[in-house]
Parts: sequence; structure tokens; C-alpha cells
Amino acid sequence: MEESVHPVDEYPGIARLLILGFQHVLAAYAGAVAVPLFVGWALVDAGRMNPSDIPHLIAADLFVAGIATIVQSVGIWRFGVRLPLIQGCTFSAAIPMVTIGSTYGVPAIYGSVIASGIFMIIFAPLFASLLRLFPPLVTGTVLLIIGTTLMPVAADWVGGGAAVRGTEEYGRPQNLAVGAAVLILILVIERWGPAALSRIAVLLGMLTGLAICIPLDMVDWSTTKDSPLIGLTTPFYFGLPEFIPAAVLAMCIVSLVTMVEATGDVLAIGEITESKVDDRRIADTLRADGAATVLGGIFNTFQYTAFAQNIGVLSITGVRSRWVTAAAGGMLMVLGLIPKTAALVAAIPAPVLGGAGIALFGMVAASGVRTLSTVKFTESNIIVVAVPLALGLLPAVAPDLFSALPASAQTILASGICVGSVSAIVLNLVFNTGSRAPKIAEPTAHDSFRGKLNLRDDDHDGFGDTPVYEKD
Repeated sequence: MEESVHPVDEYPGIARLLILGFQHVLAAYAGAVAVPLFVGWALVDAGRMNPSDIPHLIAADLFVAGIATIVQSVGIWRFGVRLPLIQGCTFSAAIPMVTIGSTYGVPAIYGSVIASGIFMIIFAPLFASLLRLFPPLVTGTVLLIIGTTLMPVAADWVGGGAAVRGTEEYGRPQNLAVGAAVLILILVIERWGPAALSRIAVLLGMLTGLAICIPLDMVDWSTTKDSPLIGLTTPFYFGLPEFIPAAVLAMCIVSLVTMVEATGDVLAIGEITESKVDDRRIADTLRADGAATVLGGIFNTFQYTAFAQNIGVLSITGVRSRWVTAAAGGMLMVLGLIPKTAALVAAIPAPVLGGAGIALFGMVAASGVRTLSTVKFTESNIIVVAVPLALGLLPAVAPDLFSALPASAQTILASGICVGSVSAIVLNLVFNTGSRAPKIAEPTAHDSFRGKLNLRDDDHDGFGDTPVYEKD
């Protein structure tokens, strides 16, 4: 019997809404501040920015990420996918933006960001028509790549954070013990806790980890003490944008990479929430990404896409309401307007984030395995999974592998998600075309889906075009 309200559209009540939304914020926060920190300090080293400008980058990023998350979750006309999705800056554009800023100045970054956002809005319908390139064989592989390539991030967090890598602080037994304690607590709550607690297992694990770290003197409150209470985000803080043709072209190319990542993430969310994602919804997603990117250029931040780590929150909690992520978007906006509140969240030690990250990122990879379980594994299909997975892991296991290449090449090759996604699409086309299209296995009694995932052949060419979930 069909439910009157799909879980994606359920409203859990104000109390649970705020708690579950805050859990998403905690999972996203470290990734949300990573790009402005990376780009900001690189431009400081290049003499193009002052250290005092970096807090503005972080505040602007959180503020625009909140707006973008609300638009994606709630939807405004043809902008927004209306699924539980958290938005944030993508690392795919980090290196090109540093190169542009170092060469042409900071205003050139924001001119190219605005131009690339307009390009994404215009190009979204055409890109969405290519949805046939993402059957379950490809989306499952991309999910698996996302989860596995994020593991080095979790490992760095457990060790104490990338900032202390190479020092005596990195990998201290105390750090490892805190990360392990957070992970074990999350698992214990998931296994033996009541249903109400299991839905916020990640939040409880992180808050408990923070409480453990306070008497161990692992929490740095200095940033919180020195932060202002209110900080308004100023448009064009670094001056009016400059539209340099070479910079604009570079960022438009990068936006194609971002659109590939966004499509894979949204299809993954569709799988987890048992929601149909067709080419129209993909176009709505990409239009909203483009609009957020334009807004980011105005408010001095960067390109936006879906946050993969929050896919793990959806998987591990089972909460699929888009109103929860909309509430998280509101909280991100507040964090962007109240730097002191943002600093409180930032005070959570890296090992605490690492313990939670292991569970979250592992669930993303497991979701990919679940999706791949619906595919019949012929020799060709094994190749389509194996080679992209191996290629996607190269930047993760050898971060400096492509450092000698030009920045334009690093933009693509240094992103495991991008390399893996593109290679999965290409290899699927090479090995599975026409009558050799991947077949869907019959669901078993132990299948976690309450129905069957099929590929609709829209143009009757024997190639599965659109993933369709059919309820029993």
C-alpha cells in the first residue's frame, strides 16, 4: 500500500527538525570551511589577500551555502531538486581559483565564478538530457568511489587534522582513542539504542566526543573568544568582479566537472530516498547550483555543489525529509551571520570529526555496493566498476602524483571523484551499448529496497535510459 506522504516530504515536527538539521550541519561544517581556508591561505601566500580576509570568506561561504541548501531542498520554480541535499563549495575549483587569483587578482576569481554560474544555468537542460549515461552500474560505482576517496579525509581528522600532519601532534594515541570512542558510541547507539536516538547517533557521538575532549585540553576556545558576535556578509567585498576571458573559460570547464559530481550525488540521494530522479530534476539541480555559484561570486565565495558527506547522514540515520536539510540550510545562514556561533562549531576537535567521518563515508561506499547489487555482474560490468574505482583512488593514495602537471590538468586528474565518474561513464558506453546494456537482477528476499529498480528504455534502442524505482 502506497504511503500518503513520501518520506522525502514528511515534516518531522519542529523539535526533531532542529535536532536532525543540526546533525547535518555538524557533518557538513568541516567541509564547508575547507575550501575558503585552502583558497584564502594560498592567496595570502601569493600576496593577493590578507589573513584578516579569511574569516570573511568563511562567513560568506556558510551564508550562501545555507541559501543554496534551502533552494535545493524546498525548490523555487525550476530551481532546486526538492530532495534532502546540503550544498557547499566544491574542491574541484580550488586549484584553478588560486591560479586565477595569483595571476590576475582576487576580483578576477569572482568574475569567473559568476560567469561559470551563468554557464551552468544555461547549460543545465542539455546536460540533464545526458542522464542515460548514469545507469545503476555507473551511479553505484560513483557512490563507491565517493565513499572510498573521502576516507583519507576521515583518516586525517582522526590523526588530528591536516594542519598537524608531519608533527608530533599527528596520530597521538589520545587522538586515535577519541576517534575510536566516537565511532564505537555511534555503532552502540545504532545497534542497541531506541529508534529515536539511532536517528541522531552521529550528533550524539560528536557531542559526546566534544565533552570528552574538554577535560583533555583538546578544545581550542581562542577563536571563539576573539570572534565578533555579529558579522554581516558584504557583497563585492574585494571590489567589483573582473571578467578575464582566460579565467572565465577555465572556470566554465571546471563547472562541467562540478556538474558531473552534482549529478552523481543527486542520483545517489535519489537511490537512498527511493525517489525518481529524471532529466528534469537533474536540470533543476544544476540550475540551482548555477544560481548559487552566481550568488557566491557576488558575496565573495565560490562554486557550489552537493556535499557527499551528508549522503552518509541520510544513509546512517534513515531520515529522508527534505525539510530537515532545509532547516540545516537556515542554520548555515545563521552561522554565516554570527561568527561566534560558527567558531563554537569549529571548536570541535578533528579526531571527533574523524570518528564520525569513518561511519558516514563508509555508509556512502556501502550505498554504492547496494546499488551495484541490482546489476548483473558480467565480465564487462566488472571492468566498468574496477578500473574507475582504481583510477578514483589514485589521487587519494598519492596526492602529489599529478603535482607536476599544469593546473588545468590537475583540476581534473587530482579529483578522484571526477576521474572515476568520467571513466565510469566512458567505460560503460564502451562495454555496454545496445543489446549489451546492463541488466537488472531480480530482488532477493533480503533486498533492502521495497520494490525494484529498473531502467526505462525511453527511445527503444535497447539501452537503459532512465533509472526508475517501482514500488511493489
